[in-house]
Amino acid sequence: MNIDLLKRLCEMPGVPGNEDRVRDLISTEIEGLFDEVTVDPMGSLLCKRNGTGTDPLKIMLLCHMDEIGFLVSHISDKGYLYLQPVGGFDPRNLFSRRVLVCTDDGDYKGVMNPGGKPVHIASPEDRKKVPELGEFFVDLGMGEKARDVVKVGDFVVMDEPFLEMGDKFVSKALDNRIACWLGIEAIRQLGDKGRDAEIHVAFTCQEEVGLRGARTASYAIKPDIGIGIDTTLACDTPGIPEKDATTQQGKGFGLHVRDSSFIADKALVQEIEALAIKNDIPYQRTMLAAGGQDGAAAQQAAAGARAVGIVVGTRYIHTVTEMVEKGDLQAALDIIVAYLSEF
Repeated sequence: MNIDLLKRLCEMPGVPGNEDRVRDLISTEIEGLFDEVTVDPMGSLLCKRNGTGTDPLKIMLLCHMDEIGFLVSHISDKGYLYLQPVGGFDPRNLFSRRVLVCTDDGDYKGVMNPGGKPVHIASPEDRKKVPELGEFFVDLGMGEKARDVVKVGDFVVMDEPFLEMGDKFVSKALDNRIACWLGIEAIRQLGDKGRDAEIHVAFTCQEEVGLRGARTASYAIKPDIGIGIDTTLACDTPGIPEKDATTQQGKGFGLHVRDSSFIADKALVQEIEALAIKNDIPYQRTMLAAGGQDGAAAQQAAAGARAVGIVVGTRYIHTVTEMVEKGDLQAALDIIVAYLSEF
């Protein structure tokens, strides 16, 4: 398992609309793997491997590059940075965080906290309050000079390292750099198999703010089959009813049937399920009550496509402690390679 690549992908900063660093990393890694590589006007990296024949089946893997983060919306006279989120955050996870402020001229380490009193002088009522997102600010430790180095529109990500913990990987941005990893490694492992299909791997932008890059990429490619590769919830932790777990870690990849953005093609679900059973690849069917992923964009583009999701159950999603099981990630890679090898 290419852990070094996964680490580099996760630690690379790239929020919606600012995926260029991630795209550059991927561009280097995929050299020689595809017949055609382009960057579309939205900033998605579209990679094509030609198929044989005059009209080969088009299969599209959609792997979004962006992570949740913030854009700087205001810089106070004293140099405090105020932010607007790009992606879904729970404010309870934002207290006392170390962050990286990314500018055109360099990156700056900072700390994020909400406005208000520290615990020593806070009243009991103050301590119960959960601040709104707009109450958080970033302190770069440079006072008014921050106004000289940061501009409105610069982006901010959490500043935490990738960790290997026993059978788990822990990092920010596993959502969805694991998909970028799977898109690269699947084609690498596929080799000369699957040549009867035209395979597209779209490393898409701006998924976290509404599947935007996947929509434009899907309209350009017009796939016959779209496979959204993403994380999903693994709420197999204390305090959550079993029926709400979505997935359980250690039980294989998630075969994604439904979320609020799409309903998977039934025959395609059955086909991939049968292939997993045949190849002894552990899997679990998954449904998500809310949320969406890029497979929905492929399904609905132009005249439409058959679509399904291949997902990896992730604990503590949309935090800096996102956690996946190594075996589940391997199972996702195995089923993608097995499916593409059928053509």
